[in-house]
Amino acid sequence: MSKVVLRAENISKQYRLGQLGTGTISHDLNRLVAKLRGKEDPYLKVGEANDRSKAGGSDYVWSLKDINFEVKQGEVLGIIGKNGAGKSTLLKILSQVTTPTTGQVKVRGRIAALLEVGTGFHPDLSGRENIFLNGAILGMTKHEIKSKLDEIVDFSGVAKYLDTPVKRYSSGMMVRLGFAVAAHLEPEILIVDEVLAVGDAEFQKKCLGKMQDVSEEGRTVLFVSHNMGVMKSLCHKIILLKNGCIDLVGEPEYCIGKYMEVETQNKNVSIVKYDFDSNKEFQVREVKLLDENLELLSKKVDVNGKIFVGITYSFTRHFSSVHMTLVINDEMGDTVAFFDRTDVAGAYYTAETGEFNASLAIPFPLFKPGKYFITIGLLDSQSGIEDHKFNILGFEIENVSAFRTHRDGNIFIPLKWDIG
Repeated sequence: MSKVVLRAENISKQYRLGQLGTGTISHDLNRLVAKLRGKEDPYLKVGEANDRSKAGGSDYVWSLKDINFEVKQGEVLGIIGKNGAGKSTLLKILSQVTTPTTGQVKVRGRIAALLEVGTGFHPDLSGRENIFLNGAILGMTKHEIKSKLDEIVDFSGVAKYLDTPVKRYSSGMMVRLGFAVAAHLEPEILIVDEVLAVGDAEFQKKCLGKMQDVSEEGRTVLFVSHNMGVMKSLCHKIILLKNGCIDLVGEPEYCIGKYMEVETQNKNVSIVKYDFDSNKEFQVREVKLLDENLELLSKKVDVNGKIFVGITYSFTRHFSSVHMTLVINDEMGDTVAFFDRTDVAGAYYTAETGEFNASLAIPFPLFKPGKYFITIGLLDSQSGIEDHKFNILGFEIENVSAFRTHRDGNIFIPLKWDIG
């Protein structure tokens, strides 16, 4: 049996709501007095669950509460959950970026973490210097790092800019180099947050293949992603987080099915709107599903019908490398269709200040009968700014009688057969 290389025991993390430093001196003094008297922290018994959809009545919130699990050598563990469920906080605790309020993490071996763009990089150092810096942090000798240097550079694809300060890298280049360093310096445990979404499709494929190789070499991977198809194919086990607590642990297909069921059970609405956020330089404002008459979709879609996806988004300044995507997933989270908006020149387009609308017509018959869910993404490749809305709307295709002989696959396109 494989040995346990990482164990989380009663991990909890508490945060104080409100502006940093406001009204906390008295609380810190109370904590200090309790500690000097040998008593428990007086604020551990207060606080609310991490439910971002409800207004709180307490100054404290439990971002994580009573998390217990273990990971064995060579295992790929996936962590899924809604935005704000505590996934990134958990990874930061496991990688020792931050400490838990209660509980402890026991680790055997070195950990390499890629939690956000530029993690562990010094912006004024070159790519080459940052490779050696990261290797030294992992406890490797200069000779060991040199032996891996060519592999890292080749995998990252940034050889041309290796001696350029990383502060001049695009977000995609930063992620490329960061993942290459984390994966090739042979940590016993590799922790990857959903930053890989910043990379292009080719690089994402390389990363997933590398994580598979790392696992087969007997090293452990912890992976967070909203791409359920990737999670199902890559992970041996899944943890589903809900409001800062473990809701489910088990086989990937079962856990993903339960997650998608909960995520989409209230997705019968045909329109979703988002309040304007002055802190965001661009954002998705509204997404809606329309029928052939350009009215809000109010019923299931017949296989002979058509739907339109309408998207409203806004920019507060000029952007030169925007990428818009629309992804359709099935009930198991597998991606069955991927559409992107491109200009004539390539994969990106320029955007000016203001509010804009875009629409996409999806003709049927295209998909087989079933439930499907829509994800919208906006990304500026130059700055790394993004706004993704995962599984926000859903539709269901009916009229199963037309597909009596249809068994496998997701795409159905009727063609005329010419039998000679």
